[in-house]
Amino acid sequence: MPGPSPTLEAEWSLLRVACAQIPRQKKTDRIRPQCRQQIRWPLLFELAERHGVQPLLYQALVDVEDAVPRDAMPAIEQRYQANLHKALFLSRELIRIIDRLSSLGIEVIPYKGLAIAEQIYRDIALRQAGDIDMLIRPQDLPRVRGAVGELGYTPHLAFSAAEERAYLQSGYEYAFDGTAGPNLLEVQWAIQPSFYAIDFDMHGLFQRAMTITVAGRPMKTLRLEDQFLVLSAHAAKHVWGRLVWLCDIARIMSLPTLDWISIASQAQELGIVRIVRVTMLLASRLLDAVIPQTAQESLSEDTEALPVVNDLINETQTHIASETAYNVESLAYFRLMMRLRERAADRRRFLKRLVLTPGPGEWQAVHLPAPLFPLYRFVRISRLAARFVRR
Repeated sequence: MPGPSPTLEAEWSLLRVACAQIPRQKKTDRIRPQCRQQIRWPLLFELAERHGVQPLLYQALVDVEDAVPRDAMPAIEQRYQANLHKALFLSRELIRIIDRLSSLGIEVIPYKGLAIAEQIYRDIALRQAGDIDMLIRPQDLPRVRGAVGELGYTPHLAFSAAEERAYLQSGYEYAFDGTAGPNLLEVQWAIQPSFYAIDFDMHGLFQRAMTITVAGRPMKTLRLEDQFLVLSAHAAKHVWGRLVWLCDIARIMSLPTLDWISIASQAQELGIVRIVRVTMLLASRLLDAVIPQTAQESLSEDTEALPVVNDLINETQTHIASETAYNVESLAYFRLMMRLRERAADRRRFLKRLVLTPGPGEWQAVHLPAPLFPLYRFVRISRLAARFVRR
């Protein structure tokens, strides 16, 4: 596990305050003296970009502009404007895609990205723009692919008929390239690949969806309680490697109407109580987010689990502050994913699916005819064994 970089300690500290879930005046009082330290502003801006929180940094610095070097503000403002233009472009594309799918009677749920920007931040300019994410039903994938193809989107990867059937069972997303770049659109029929063994009720997510407005166009997105659980699982999958994911969580945690009993009930059913707890505690430590008493009481584990949770938080906090990406194909990563599950049955399901579920890597490594497709399970086992032996 890499440690925090001492070369970025001052920049990291300022960035955390800029993103903290605290009153605006308190944030200003804390940032102003930090701006007078030896801050390397280009490095700070790159750090904010990497963590997906550049707009939040800009918003915080505007309030203390007199304490920021004169040549630094134009640089961060330029980045802010570029992000705004990208968010507006993605909003137009999202509306274009939804209008086309709606005309065909295909129900979709935009989530993450622009949906979170409107739902949680109330401003698409305040969340760093990335791509377009939409939930679909698996049976709608062929029609979705045809519809977005008419709008200029092409599949990022090509699958055979047998591979696509298997991928709809074991995978979770289909990426499309657009004229503005690769992987611009991602449609997902599950929240994560099946081997993570977190089986969200997709029908329930669609049933409970709420309506928001993005750039003047009403559309559905996940209700906040579902959004909270989905974002927690997504952040855990990536070892909470970007601060923006914790910013999203911190903002949702601050909402007074959140139904924590419902969140706890679903987390227990999914077996992700520990993932949710670690996520909330990281948001509290790094961003001063307040964990509501109801959340603490509803999402508790037995006392024997406390050392495990504390170790996970300390390890993950160190990783977030480092400059090194976590190797998500390493044995250490898979062990971490298992330690994040509180139930032995879920750990066993994770390990079984991890070992026995082939995917695009296996299909690209060895080309088997359709009748022999079941043999890809053995290709998966051999590739995993070879990888771990090399390490």
